[in-house]
Amino acid sequence: MSNKSKSLKQLTEMTPEARYDYLVEQVKEHQTLWSLQDLDGCVMLTTEEEDCIPMWPTEEAAASWAVDDWADCQTLSIPVDEWLERWVPGMQDDDLFVAVFPVQEDLGVVIPPYELEERLAPKKRH
Repeated sequence: MSNKSKSLKQLTEMTPEARYDYLVEQVKEHQTLWSLQDLDGCVMLTTEEEDCIPMWPTEEAAASWAVDDWADCQTLSIPVDEWLERWVPGMQDDDLFVAVFPVQEDLGVVIPPYELEERLAPKKRH
């Protein structure tokens, strides 16, 4: 079964690492990451150690988080070029991490932005 036909429910039941792989695959294919924003800007999740900005592979996955306390959030599409040029340096400067494809029971893999950057845009070796 190809990943394309996985339902959101199936995706949310995958391991954090599998969701990370799926996000990388989707972003490479569609050239877009998805987050959520409210009136104050991008939403944040906080773990015990890190402040994270959640990123999802699809609008549907991001929208599925916009319930309860997050019900007034809108999905935010981020072109991958913009993410690499502006978000990664900005997040690094602010010491923010990426929560990769969080689902309700599980924040997912929490990584520094440059790690996701390396998977999305492997540096050309000269």
